[in-house]
Amino acid sequence: MAYDAFVFDNDGVLTRPTDRTVLTDAIHRAFEDVGVAEPTTEDVETLLGPTVDSLWTVASAYDLEPATLWEARERAAIEAQREELASGRKRPYDDVDVIETLEAPTAIVSNNQHETIGNVLEHCSLASFDTWYGREPTLAGIERKKPEPYYLERAIEELGVENPIYVGDSRVDVAAADAVGIDTAFVRRDHRQGYELPTAPTYEIESLAELSDLPR
Repeated sequence: MAYDAFVFDNDGVLTRPTDRTVLTDAIHRAFEDVGVAEPTTEDVETLLGPTVDSLWTVASAYDLEPATLWEARERAAIEAQREELASGRKRPYDDVDVIETLEAPTAIVSNNQHETIGNVLEHCSLASFDTWYGREPTLAGIERKKPEPYYLERAIEELGVENPIYVGDSRVDVAAADAVGIDTAFVRRDHRQGYELPTAPTYEIESLAELSDLPR
């Protein structure tokens, strides 16, 4: 059965991943913004991708409200990535042009902030997407990020399609698609060499150009 839509992750699929140092520097600035001059390295690392429970633990260590700390963290990360986009350091991969040839609805579902995905679309010459979702910069957004299928289900519902495929580059992408019951195409780019998947995707590809060979 032909795929009636293509849904994409962003970082590592459409655009190059944001450098880890950029994000850790942003988290340091977020701590400064809420009055913490010297957070531990462990706490900074935790805020790269926390659960709600681990965020509570970090916030409690500094006598902060979790929502206050997370809001500062998200704002700093959004601004840092906006600067990376404006400078051209965060940019699309060369093969994204194939998306314009797919002749099917397209969407983005990312674990990055919704505002950051909007900034990606504003700064990068990408195909026009029918809908796109990033996470809300809230505690609820943490709980809804992949591997939870929340945003993927919303995108599919909005597209009004029955047999989409999700194109990603991580374990959580495959897991979210599996939870929805749809096929996956795993893009093994340079940063994913040696990266192991606990669950096999439907397809493994090296370039988005290979999407043209999938059923349509």
